[in-house]
Amino acid sequence: MPDTQNGRVAVYLDFDNIVLSWYDRVHGRNSFARDRQRIAENPGDPETAARLRAAIVDVGAIIDYASSFGTLVLTRAYADWSAPINADYRTQLVARAVDLVQLFPAAAYAKNGADIRLAVDAVEDMFRLDDLTHVVIVAGDSDYVPLAQRCKRLGRYVVGIGVAGSTAKALTAACDEFASYDALPGVEAIEREQPAKRQRKGAGTAATKDEAERAAAQSSTDVGDDGEPLDTDEPEIAVTGLLIRALWLSQDKDDSGWLYSSAVKQQMRRMDPSFSEKALGFRSFSDFLRSRSDVVELEESGHERLVRLKDQS
Repeated sequence: MPDTQNGRVAVYLDFDNIVLSWYDRVHGRNSFARDRQRIAENPGDPETAARLRAAIVDVGAIIDYASSFGTLVLTRAYADWSAPINADYRTQLVARAVDLVQLFPAAAYAKNGADIRLAVDAVEDMFRLDDLTHVVIVAGDSDYVPLAQRCKRLGRYVVGIGVAGSTAKALTAACDEFASYDALPGVEAIEREQPAKRQRKGAGTAATKDEAERAAAQSSTDVGDDGEPLDTDEPEIAVTGLLIRALWLSQDKDDSGWLYSSAVKQQMRRMDPSFSEKALGFRSFSDFLRSRSDVVELEESGHERLVRLKDQS
């Protein structure tokens, strides 16, 4: 990743996307579509207002995370700011020096208006500001895949931020790094019923490619209403498969099968930019590896951390 000490960052927020996705994340899939008319007609209704408050987006958490990559050169948010669900955010956005770009959805040409305007502005900014090092795209639509790819071709480090369950897998893969809004520091976790624990293999069982492929298939089956694959809501299964695949791909580099854990993590991030051990509740990558002791062995000596698939002798 480019040096964040001197990084110069541009942030682009598809504000409708992140707000509506978070509303659905809090209240259940397609909740905003059901509540849209009620919100537009009477946003002050006590029940409606309570639902909006419960799903409020912490804009500060997004901006603070983006600032971890360097100096924020520009930050723009695209939306119809006259809409009740967006209007309440204007004060806090202006207080964080965010430029509000007004879109007019009533116009015939406004379909995907945010996507097109944001992409045009981002490409223009990259040519106009040649010292930009990072581009942060806050959205979840697969429509932004070409933009992410173009930014990378122009030498920028692309960071994506999206809501879990509403982000296209293609967009995640197109970024250099992807963070779930749900896991950003300062964002309050949603309490929901925990999925049943999966039965893991015994300690002496070697990990196989078949297991990795099954886990990979599990992680790519969730799709949204538009048919686009979405981030899975059950990361435990998918992330174990990701670890196994990364080890299988890397183990030929050393006859003993032992690999530096940092190299394994780097490979996992190349394969899935959204991977983050902290988002899974672990303080360090070593802690994450220890939790997968049924499929990997970890050797810690001094400052070195080595890992390999079990039964690789």
